[in-house]
Amino acid sequence: MILTGAEISAIVGTYLWPFIRITAMVGAMPVFSSNFIPVRIRLVIALAMTIVVVPIIPPAPAVDAISIPGALIVFQQIVIGIVSGFIFHLVINAFIIGGQVIAMQMGLGFATMVDPVNGAQAPVLSMFFLLMVTLFFILLDGHLALVGLIAKSFHSLPISVDGLIRDNYWQLVAWASEMFAGAVLVALPAVTSLLLVNMSLGVMGRAAPQLNIFAVGFSITITAGFYVILVSLPVNLLQFENLSASAFQVVKDILRVN
Repeated sequence: MILTGAEISAIVGTYLWPFIRITAMVGAMPVFSSNFIPVRIRLVIALAMTIVVVPIIPPAPAVDAISIPGALIVFQQIVIGIVSGFIFHLVINAFIIGGQVIAMQMGLGFATMVDPVNGAQAPVLSMFFLLMVTLFFILLDGHLALVGLIAKSFHSLPISVDGLIRDNYWQLVAWASEMFAGAVLVALPAVTSLLLVNMSLGVMGRAAPQLNIFAVGFSITITAGFYVILVSLPVNLLQFENLSASAFQVVKDILRVN
């Protein structure tokens, strides 16, 4: 069996372009983008997804990969994949930032550990929220829904030189503000409660100057902070669900998926 150069280029293009988009999405989405997952495992996962997706998507254009149009197509596929997964990182980062704010208010800002996702030092409370929302993301089948969106995107955004438009990038930047709004909503119950606790300790210090507020207040603040976190867990999970639903809608709008 002898294959011509055009046939080889068509076969490579059939799997290459979808593989690039899916690989970029896997490398940017939560869970799979963590540093504790080896790169080879991510490539195997992306390759398996590509083999499953290729038979159900429109045929890829017969474009030479080593050419200017081929380079533009590669760029568009990378951007589409990264944008699809990056939005959900903003959702998780909202809880990481909220955990940092709560830790500073509780006096636990010094208790840090290595973030397995970003590879940087972060407060222990941020790691708690990170693990919680990551497990909840998997529990809600968020990773499967995202894979389904990227598969549908090959119909709404076929493989071509054209891809995302300028309005899509502005939409992504505008939605990034939701990360900070979400972080405020996550930290607001604990911050408000701890503010009341600190005000009470201040009143106690003025009423009883002989009382060592610094020794007593530290343990009271930490205990009150953990209690508020425990009580507000259902609200935080609901907040994560709302942010995830909003993120899915933004991804649908950017990928033009119905």
